[in-house]
Amino acid sequence: MSAERFRPHRVTVLALEEVTPFDLGIAERVFAAAKDSAGRCLYEVVTCTMDGEPVSTNAGYRIHPTHGIESLDWADTVVIPTPNGSPAIQDGSLQPPLSQKLIAAANESRLVTICTGSFVLAATGLLNGRPATTHWAYTRHFRALFPDVELRPDVLYVDDDAILTSAGGAAGLDLCLHIVRRDYGSEVANRASRSCVVPPWREGNQAQFVEAPVPEVTGSTTGPTRQWILDHLAEPVALPDLARHARMSVRTFTRRFRDETGMSPAQWILQQRVTRARHLLESTGLPVDQVAIDAGFGSGTTLRQHMRAALGVSPGVYRRAFRHEDSDFAERRAN
Repeated sequence: MSAERFRPHRVTVLALEEVTPFDLGIAERVFAAAKDSAGRCLYEVVTCTMDGEPVSTNAGYRIHPTHGIESLDWADTVVIPTPNGSPAIQDGSLQPPLSQKLIAAANESRLVTICTGSFVLAATGLLNGRPATTHWAYTRHFRALFPDVELRPDVLYVDDDAILTSAGGAAGLDLCLHIVRRDYGSEVANRASRSCVVPPWREGNQAQFVEAPVPEVTGSTTGPTRQWILDHLAEPVALPDLARHARMSVRTFTRRFRDETGMSPAQWILQQRVTRARHLLESTGLPVDQVAIDAGFGSGTTLRQHMRAALGVSPGVYRRAFRHEDSDFAERRAN
C-alpha cells in the first residue's frame, strides 16, 4: 500500500475549564508513542477548547490550545480529561452548545473519558442505559445525578465499544493503552508502554485501589520473584517454591505479594498467563494448544476455560477479533 493512502487515526482532546494537567496530557503522550514497525505515528493528536481560547487548569496556570471545538468534526476519537470546573460535575448540567456537539460527535467518533470526564458524557444523556465508571470518590454523587447510567465504580475502565470511560488519571493511561492494543495489537501497545515507561497492560475489571495502605518499606520485595515468574510462565509454579525464591516464609511472601500487587500470587499468575495467551493469539499463528502450553495453561481445554471466564470468549473467537499484523495497520486506517 502506498504511503500516500496512509492516514493516522485522528484524536481530539477536549480541554474544559479547570482541567487537570496530568490527565490532559495522557492521550497525547500515549497515542503519540504508538508507531508501526516502519516508525510511522499511528495517531494524530490535537487539543482543543470550546472557542480556541485559553482555559484554566487546576494547577494554577492556563493553557492555550491551537484548536477550537470544530476539531471534533473530523476526530475519529474524542477524549475528555478531568473537567474540574464543569457544571456537569456540580449539578449534572452542560452548556447546550457543548452537549449538542458531543451528541453529534457520537454518531461518527469514539468517545473516551478520563476520571470525572464521565460526568460530561452523562450530562448529555449518552451514557443512559450504558455501563461506565468514574473516580471512586465521586461514586455517590454520580449516581445521584445520573441514576440511568449503569455505573461500575470498582473497575479501572469500561470499554463499551464506541464509548469508553476510565477511573482516576492513572487508569486513563491504562485505558489509552487498551485502545492502542484494540486498534493495532499488543506489539504496538507494548512499544508505546515502553516509551512511556508504564506497565503494558492492566485489565479494565481490576479493582480501583480505594484507600489502600502503602506497603511497609522493607529491605525485601516480591518484584524479582514476579519477574522470575514472567520468565518461567510456561512452567508449573508452586507457592512454596516462589516463597523460597523470594527468601521469605510462605505467609510473609503471600502477604507482601498482595500488598504490592493487590492480589494473591495465584490470581496474579493467572492474569499474567491470560495476558501472555492473548499476546500469542494476537501476534502469532500458533495452534491454540501450543499457545496454551507456552502461556502455562498446559492444555487447550484449560486455556479455553480461563479465557471464557476472564473474557467471555474462546481463544479462536478472540484471535479472529484481535489478530493484528503490522502490514495491515495502514490499510485499516487509510481512507
